[in-house]
This record gives sequence, structure tokens and C-alpha cells, in this order.
Amino acid sequence: MFDLTPRAADLVGTMTGFLADHVYPAESLHEEQQAAAGETPGEQHRRPQPAVMEELKKTARDLGLWNLFLPHPEPGHEPLSNLDYARIAELSGRSLHLAPEAMNCSAPDTGNMELLSMFGTPEQKQRWLRPLLDGVIRSAYVMTEPLVASSDASNIETTVERDGDEWVVNGRKWWISGVNRANCELLILMGVTDPDGDAPRHGRHSMVLIPRDTPGVTVERDLQVLGYNPFESHVEMTFDDVRVPAANILGDPGRGFAMSQARLGPGRIHHCMRMIGAAERAVELMIARARSRTTFGTTLVDQGVVREWIADSRIEIDQARLYTLYTAHLMDTVGNRAAASEISGIKVAVPNMASRVVDRAIQTFGGGGLSQDYPLARIYAETRIVRMADGPDEVHRRGVARTELARFDAATTPAPHGVAAHLAHLPRI
Repeated sequence: MFDLTPRAADLVGTMTGFLADHVYPAESLHEEQQAAAGETPGEQHRRPQPAVMEELKKTARDLGLWNLFLPHPEPGHEPLSNLDYARIAELSGRSLHLAPEAMNCSAPDTGNMELLSMFGTPEQKQRWLRPLLDGVIRSAYVMTEPLVASSDASNIETTVERDGDEWVVNGRKWWISGVNRANCELLILMGVTDPDGDAPRHGRHSMVLIPRDTPGVTVERDLQVLGYNPFESHVEMTFDDVRVPAANILGDPGRGFAMSQARLGPGRIHHCMRMIGAAERAVELMIARARSRTTFGTTLVDQGVVREWIADSRIEIDQARLYTLYTAHLMDTVGNRAAASEISGIKVAVPNMASRVVDRAIQTFGGGGLSQDYPLARIYAETRIVRMADGPDEVHRRGVARTELARFDAATTPAPHGVAAHLAHLPRI
């Protein structure tokens, strides 16, 4: 049922070779180059692109591993199904900080490119989508706020108000990814365009395109993740009377909330695909370490508890993969909206699975697992981020429960002798 198409099978083989021959060997060099570069002089917090990343991007493009996530590709490029892309994205998750960007398939650019391709005007596509597709620039998605519970996006308070031929933006945002990259040139911000009006709760928000260097845009600080400051970076930033042309509205005013959901659905499954690849790599590292270490006269791999960790990890990864592939299949066959409950389900299940697997691997490594000498601490931080990114676990559980309750009601209400009648006759405890 989940077999790869011939094209996807070829891409999986190419991707496997790309990782082995180019990505894994570049991981330590990328770290060295970014440490040596520091921040761009004269530009607050800006982080130059390590040269090795541009080399990886060129190689990936030459190999045909470029923009594979796109559901609406350019003319002459056949799209991959979600099911086919799942296998490739999983492999990219084995090197979370290099492979997705090298393939131009990394968040937040993927979601932003989808937004621009679906809702952008021809002028917006030429100005922003084209250089994003070419990997020349990067972008940020600006939604979450520190002063409200942003897990309910309708709480957003940042205002986007019309003043003649301009939109004026005022507000504070945080956990905005990638803004400090030197090649980040576009911010897609969601704010309230009807703060005092009578628009419906989900009809008050709009998205606006803001060039990164617009006056009034200020990065206040980097935000660390568990004490770790990743190269991609997350920031808190303010918008103080930021003015952009009226033409910079994305889509129709008041449609921002619906557009954000269109953006986040595919992004959530992409996160899950990559988390599975990260977990697979963690298991391999755990086994290699356990084979090379001896305690109390016995190799770690022969300790019963370590074998349980290995077995539990394999079981949990395979369960998560099947759930994710099933969700991708539903997205391909019945659409993202009909698969919303399953998308929420994997968004809870997969990052939690990956966190458990990586935690076992860290425990197997001992102190080394917590250090910068191995990728496990970085992977663990990423798995913890994804439990909040694109909606926290609790919101997604709420959505799954709502769907199940609706299914139960639909199945029992018309049939008096259905499930509800059966439950009514069960003995009480």
C-alpha cells in the first residue's frame, strides 16, 4: 500500500548517497565555519552562511534533490506525492541542520513558498517566491507572540492597519526562526487587520510581506533552546510603526487565519517525517556506542536494559512511520482537510517518540551524549521544539478528541440500537 513510485525510489537512492558522501562529512566543517564567522560586523545578530552549505546546495541541485516538497511545482516538474516525499524527508531528518536546507526543503521557507505559490500575486511571486525557489534568500514566518497564548492563534494582538497606501504594523513577536540568518530577506507576518471591528473571530487576521530591513523592525534578542543557541536561531522582535506598501498584503485581508492553516498542515507532516529520520540515526548511534563500551566485564550491548532500549526504539519508530505514511496517503487521496485529525495525531506521536529514542541514545553515551561532540543533544533539542512548533501537543490532542467525539455522535445518533444502546446495557462497575 505504501510502495514507492519508481521516481521516488530513485530519489531515495540518490538521497542516501548524498548523505553519506556529502552531508555527514560536512557536519563538523559546518560547525567550524559558523563558529569562525561569528556575526556579521555592523549588523546586530546577523549570521553569515557557512561556505560549505552553499556547496551542499549546489550538489543537491545537481543531483535533482531540490524543492522536492513543492505540491505545486514549476511547469515541467512533476510533483511528488506526500507519500513519496515522506521517505525522502525522513532521510533528510538524519542531518536536521544540514540536509533539509541543502535541498531547499527546510522550514520555515517551505511553508512560506507554499503560501506565496497559493496566494501571492504575480508581482509577489516574482519578487519573493522566485529567489526562494532558487535558494538565493531565506524567509521567516512571524506569528507567535509572548504576551498571549499563541497556541490559539486568534489571540494574536499585533496590529496591521491601513493608512492610505500603506499598511502599518505594530506589535511584539517571539520564537521567530531564521530571522538572524544573513540571507533572510522576507518576513511573512500575521496580525490583526480588524482590531476593533465586527469581523468573525477567524476573519480578523491578515498576512503581510515585510522586507527584513524595513525601518521599525528590531530583533530584541536571541532565544536559547535548553541553553543551546542553534545556528538557525530563534528571536524575539518588535515592530514599531513598520510601514509597507498596500500591495504587500498576501491574499485577501481577513483571510490570514485560513491561510495559516493551509500552510501549517503540510508543514506538520514534514516535521514528523524528519523526526523519524532523526530517531533512526539516534538508534544507529546508540547501537554503535553500546558495541564499543564495556562495563563490569560486559559490553553495553549485552546488557538487558540496553537491549530493551534498542527493541523499544525499533518498535516505536516503526509504529510512528506507519502512522505517518498512512497520514500522507490520506492527504494524497482525500485531502489535507479530511486528514486533519491524523495530521494532529502524528504531530503528537512522532516528536514524542523521537524524544524517547534520543533520550535512550543519550543515556547509552553517558556524559558524551550531553556534549557537543555528538549530534544527540542537538537532535534532542530539536525534538523538544517540535512538540510546540506548529501547535503544541495539547492543541493537537484536543483536535483529535473533537474528531473522535464527532464520529461517535454520527455513528450513534441515527441508530438507537447502535454503540450507545450497547453501552447502556453494560454492567456498571
